[in-house]
Order: sequence, then C-alpha cells, then structure tokens
Amino acid sequence: MKKDRNKSKKLSRRKFISNTSMTTLGGLLGLNIVFANKLPEGVLPIGLREGTDTVPGKSDKLTILNDKPWNAETPPHLLDPEVTPADVFFVRNNGIAPRDVDINSWTLTIEGESAKSKKVYSLSDLKSKFNTYSYNLVLECGGNGRSEFTPGAKGNQWSLGAVGCCKWTGVRLRDVLEDAGIKSDAVYIGYYGADTHLSGDSKKVVISRGVPIEKALEDEALIAWKMNDEDIPAMNGYPLRLVFGGWPASTSGKWLNRIVIRNKVHDGPKMKGYSYRVPKNPVAPGTKVAEEDMKIIESMPVKSLITYPRTGAMVKGKKEFEVRGHAWAGDLEVSEVHISIDFGASWQKCVLSQPVNRLAWQQFSIQITLPQDGYYEIWSKATDSKGISQPMVVPNWNPKGYLNNACHRIAVKRI
Repeated sequence: MKKDRNKSKKLSRRKFISNTSMTTLGGLLGLNIVFANKLPEGVLPIGLREGTDTVPGKSDKLTILNDKPWNAETPPHLLDPEVTPADVFFVRNNGIAPRDVDINSWTLTIEGESAKSKKVYSLSDLKSKFNTYSYNLVLECGGNGRSEFTPGAKGNQWSLGAVGCCKWTGVRLRDVLEDAGIKSDAVYIGYYGADTHLSGDSKKVVISRGVPIEKALEDEALIAWKMNDEDIPAMNGYPLRLVFGGWPASTSGKWLNRIVIRNKVHDGPKMKGYSYRVPKNPVAPGTKVAEEDMKIIESMPVKSLITYPRTGAMVKGKKEFEVRGHAWAGDLEVSEVHISIDFGASWQKCVLSQPVNRLAWQQFSIQITLPQDGYYEIWSKATDSKGISQPMVVPNWNPKGYLNNACHRIAVKRI
C-alpha cells in the first residue's frame, strides 16, 4: 500500500482520477468514502490533495486556486523570461477541458447573422489555405490582482500571476472571417469552445464571449494552434484558440470550434450582468451597482511586474544589483517605468525596451544600491503612451474585483 501511495503522488491529478478506482482511493485514505458515487468527475477527495496539486501538463510551481475547473497562477519570479514558458503560463478555465482530442476531425465553423455564408474549416484547411503569422501577445485575466480589493470580491483570488506573454502562431482571424464573408452590419464576433460545463450537461455552454468587429480585424488577432512553437497545452486551449492581445484573456476563447459574426453585441454566457464588466462611473467600495450601470471591459490598463529579484531576497551590503521586470498597457505601449525604494517618496527611471511587436509586453531594468542595512520595498510604476500611470494604491473598486493595476511591490532586505 505504501508503494501504491508513492506511485499515486507521481501521477497528474487528471490521470490519477481516471486511473484509480474509488475503492483504491478509499484504501489510500484508510476509510470508506461515503457517497463516493456522487463525487463530481475530476474532483479529488481533499484528504488526498496533499502532494498532488499539479495542473495536468503544467509545472508544479504554479499556485493552484481551484481544481474544478482548473485555475492556477504563476509566481512573479517565474515570469522573468521575455517569452513566458508554456509550462508556467497561467491557467484560467471555466469548464472541463476536452479529452482525447482528435485533430484530424477537429473543425472550426464560421456562421452568424452577419456572415455571408456558413463555412467549416478543418485544421488542415486553416494551415494550408491561409498565411501563417506569429506574435508575442500579452494575455491577462481580467481578475488578476482581485485578492487585493477591500471589501473582497467573489471569484478566484488571483494575486499577480494571471498573466503571461507567449509567442502565438496561427492565422489571422480577419483572413478567415473575410473568406467566409462579413456583412456590412457586423458589429461583434463571439466564440464557442469544446469544453464541458461543470454540471456535466453537454448542452450547456460554459462561456461564450467575444470582441467588437474592429478588434477582430486587427493584424494581431489570431486563430492559433502553436504556443512558443509547440502545440498549445491542453489546459490553455489545445488544439485551437483565439488570441486577442491586450484585452481580458476571457475574450481569447479556448478549444475553439465555432465563431459567430453578430449584428449586435454578442450575448453569450459571461457577456452580461456583472461578468467581465465594471461600473461606468467610480463607486464607493462595497456599493451595489445596477446591471445597467456596468460596462464591458475592453483594453486592459497599464501595469508592471517585478520579476527579479524575487520578493524576500537578501542583498549583501552596498552591492549594486539589478531590478527587472515587464510592463504592458492593453492596446497601448508603455512609455516609462520607474521604481521606488522609499515607499513612493522618490522615483528612479528604468531602461525600457521597445515591444517586439504590438501588444507584446516590454522589459524594464535598473541598477540600484540600498543605502543601509534593513528592510526595503521596491515598487514599480509604469506609464502608458497616453501619460496614464499605475496608481500606488488599489484603484477603483468594482463588484467583481477586476482591473487592479496598483504598483507592484516586492520586499527585500539588505544585510
């Protein structure tokens, strides 16, 4: 039994559930699992969670917020590379990812009231009929930073790691839409994916969001099948997904199998009510906001992230050391990044790179020296191309805890 227990810890949670019977699970716990037949698919008994918290196909260094559906974020120091490694790219799922994907039978349907025709494309069609493009694009969950809002907001309590910038490869959405034909009254597109609703009901749509037609027709709007020159990880949308850099990642539909061209704002699940919406005007924390006073989130706000050193670092004496990280600003570019070591009383300008392409994040760095032994906080503040800077405190409160772009802070100690 000890041998079985050690072996089970090496399995991914998904494989563990699929390969292990409830009788065996009960044996591992030393107890009969009452109502075991009612345990939802994919949910591991909490008594066995220790040592098995790894998202399938991902690094065990991710911080897991939820396992049904899978939601996990990246510690900031693991985001140091200019291109985010696939195994540490965050996971934000609303349903259960499809299993046993057959790429030979996978299709993408384009239709809708503003489509001139209904067209169905295989993966082979997409790869052979259209030009292929690659872009480094920032994807960030709209709720990244939610945990810092007071009063708290419901939802996954993301800290700072629901963001990444990978190299995405595929075809331009524009080319596919134009091949199908776009009517003059088109105003929006919406997506549908092959994930399964948490209820298990195959007829229920998990999430179906979208973007205005202008965003859909941008050069960088992709139907992608590669991430960092490899197949997209299963938890990030394999074999096909949309990628809209600079907007909430929820617009970038995963496991993509259908796109609708709409003559109105798309009205699929997670497009109405309070989902991915913020108040049209600032409100006091805790205010109850009417649905009609909410607006859809579009371009994400300016933001920065210190990726080196990691928080908690020890610095020896007067040695000069490097601070570096990334900054991004939705549809805009970042014009400046500053850091402070005295709680915002003064700021030092960083060296800032240009983006490798539009909608990619930019790297910043600076050499600093801490004046004496003791505790310090290093703060980063980015400013976008319109002159808007990150606030030093958590910005406008909203019911769902979206768009927190307060200055990033890390703690270091000179010894």
